[in-house]
Amino acid sequence: MATAKKSAAPKKAGNKLTSAKPKKVMPEYNSQQAYALDEALKLLASMPAAKFDESVDVALNLGVDPKYNDQMVRGTVALPHGNGKTVRVAVFTKGQAAEDAKAAGADLVGLEDLIAKVEKGEIDFDRVIATPDCMAQLGKVAKILGPKGLMPNPKLGTVTPNVAKAVKDVKGGMIEFKVEKAGIVHAGVGRRSFSADKLAANVRALVEAVKAAKPSGAKGNYMLRLTLSSTMSPGIKVDLSSL
Repeated sequence: MATAKKSAAPKKAGNKLTSAKPKKVMPEYNSQQAYALDEALKLLASMPAAKFDESVDVALNLGVDPKYNDQMVRGTVALPHGNGKTVRVAVFTKGQAAEDAKAAGADLVGLEDLIAKVEKGEIDFDRVIATPDCMAQLGKVAKILGPKGLMPNPKLGTVTPNVAKAVKDVKGGMIEFKVEKAGIVHAGVGRRSFSADKLAANVRALVEAVKAAKPSGAKGNYMLRLTLSSTMSPGIKVDLSSL
């Protein structure tokens, strides 16, 4: 009677099993060390990448308590090289302003029809712009747009008679930032495919905008820590003095 063949044992290299596809090793770094921005970006680029173009994000810890109105930090910044994301813009307006918005590249333009879609839960956009004369009607859906961070705000340039410029700004890389309850500003500043120079310029632009938005109630150290990461990477601390 024939004996069954034994399955071949995996080949060994010394005392370790060999692998047909060795994984890229995570570079050594100190999670507690603060690196200069250029060094942090080089370290990020050397880390294993995902199969998609990861987002590169910044977490900026601030010395504020946003539960107090005079310590709220909020604003916009035009990233020099955009953040690599496709932004769908809805413009609530009518008349000539509607034509201007369409010509500027807005994805959705209208008023009553768009309001009806929002009421039905059909929200297929990332940013909202409106002309001042249409804000009263937009108030009907404020309870829907507000919690999603989509309600237009004149302080952020999203309530304006010049909708064409607003649309171009948003499409061109203008992002909104707002401090969270824990006193942290999170913002996407690009993609892993961006060059280090482009990412550095975007990070610096964000930091300068947050500095300019320092509230009157902020006392002591305003900017405490900055951490840089991609979608799949660990956080890398950045030395704020290097900015």
